[in-house]
Amino acid sequence: MKFFKPLLSVLLALLLYSFQLQAQHTPDPHNSGKDHGYRHFRCSVVLDHTYIGTETLKGKDYLVVPAIGLDAEYWFNGKWGVGLHNDIELITYEVRREGAEHLFERHAPLLLTVDGLWKPAHHFVFLIGPGVELEEHETLLVLRGGVEYEIELSSHWDISPTIFYDTRLHAYDTFSVGIGIGKRF
Repeated sequence: MKFFKPLLSVLLALLLYSFQLQAQHTPDPHNSGKDHGYRHFRCSVVLDHTYIGTETLKGKDYLVVPAIGLDAEYWFNGKWGVGLHNDIELITYEVRREGAEHLFERHAPLLLTVDGLWKPAHHFVFLIGPGVELEEHETLLVLRGGVEYEIELSSHWDISPTIFYDTRLHAYDTFSVGIGIGKRF
């Protein structure tokens, strides 16, 4: 939970900054009609590392878990969308639950979230949503928040650095840093 307050502060600062940018936007009267070339579907593959806080004899340390994800998004317009963000952690690890004394094993858990997407500025995408982490021993409920920065390439391709913060309810928290390669359809 120590990372939640700094992450929330950064997300709030970015949100307030995006409102300032939005206030400077002037609509183009020549492009007031609908954009018939807009692509509503976006799929991406994400490679990331999940950081899990652990207590050691030396103090706080982080277990770094590699993960791969597949995201499918539908954008209603240029600002609002909904996404299915799916990640699988590629190794088995042990983690301590909040307030518990014993460790429990997580064997390549699959994380599925349904996120609301908001794009307040040209490149930034904020997301938040509920989800579930499926694993052979125990299923955990998850709340995800994050930000992506879409860098558009040619032919509707993009590259997106990502940062996610996941709270596994009554268990433990993680944050992930990664990069995605996406395509709009």
